[in-house]
Amino acid sequence: MTVNNSELTIGIVAGEMSGDTLGEGLIKSIKTRYPNARFVGIGGPGMIAQGCESLFEMEELAVMGLVEVLGRLPRLLRIKSDLVSFFQQCQPDVFIGIDAPDFNLRLEKDLKDAGIKTVHYVSPSVWAWRQKRIYKIAAATNLVLAFLPFEKAFYDKFNVPCEFIGHTLADAIPMDSDKLLARKELNLDPQKRWLAVLPGSRGSELKMLCEPFIKACQLIAEQENNIGFVVALVNQKRREQFISVWKTLAPELNFVLVDDTARHVIAASDVVMLASGTVALECMLVNRPMVVGYRVNAITAWLAKRLVKTEFVSLPNILADKLLVKEFLLEECTAENLSEEVVRLFNSDTSDLEDAFSEMHHWIRKNADEQAAQAVLRLIGKSC
Repeated sequence: MTVNNSELTIGIVAGEMSGDTLGEGLIKSIKTRYPNARFVGIGGPGMIAQGCESLFEMEELAVMGLVEVLGRLPRLLRIKSDLVSFFQQCQPDVFIGIDAPDFNLRLEKDLKDAGIKTVHYVSPSVWAWRQKRIYKIAAATNLVLAFLPFEKAFYDKFNVPCEFIGHTLADAIPMDSDKLLARKELNLDPQKRWLAVLPGSRGSELKMLCEPFIKACQLIAEQENNIGFVVALVNQKRREQFISVWKTLAPELNFVLVDDTARHVIAASDVVMLASGTVALECMLVNRPMVVGYRVNAITAWLAKRLVKTEFVSLPNILADKLLVKEFLLEECTAENLSEEVVRLFNSDTSDLEDAFSEMHHWIRKNADEQAAQAVLRLIGKSC
């Protein structure tokens, strides 16, 4: 690890690919003003392509699950210790931790205590559950960059510095998504009505949701003519997992399986049945009517009922602060409930819903990369 001087030195750590994408955009925006700025820390291919010096492989931080984290804990602690030592010697103008809160907030706390200004980019869901984490965030950061306006409102209540910068997805997704073009690209019959079936990207999600989603499709096919079912699957494992349940429960159904992003499948569809998560925000931004379903294991459900503080779980409803999108959670996530709502959406005028989605798209379409860069530079007294 070497230390050198430049007009501006920024420490930066991203822990997974989504954070690498955010870091790439942020670096690009800052370099338009400070082309010789130095970025050093941990990044993926996008950040490295923009000149970020990655001191460790980003994949070392991308650990999911309690058992996996415990197994990797000595290595993670060593990386954190090495980064603290490096940045204490390097003395960057600011340190930016991108998402990965379990790692970055601890790193940020040590660096802030050492007199280095810190920014946490992407608010943890502290507004939704484990709200006491706000005090740890306040102790670790000089500024939080939030994607959504209600997140800033939450931080303001606790007098924690936060700036709403808009959402990068809202910038990336056009205001109008061409349905026929998307169908052509996916080789879907343009004359059919299409239901996008999105049971999640993780194995645990498919384990819980494949059955009610596929059974819902059975009920829909019994009631409606000329509806096709298209499924986005993130990798071969999820494809095999879905096929196994499909062939067991409903071999008579015809599912079109697509190895593509959920966004393209959503754009090609008329209605979407999806697992709760960021994909609901994508669906809102693509502007397609949706129904949300989610199940978790019994212990997680018990904890969620006691810890979650929000009335809704899907981001469109949270943004609107009212029920725009039906949510069928836990024991209510049944084939009957899901199919009934899908059929209703196919046979209803959804223009008011689509207008609401379009309005919220405008709310959070703020050129987030640029807003983030300006917020960081203001924090350290640099000209924007």
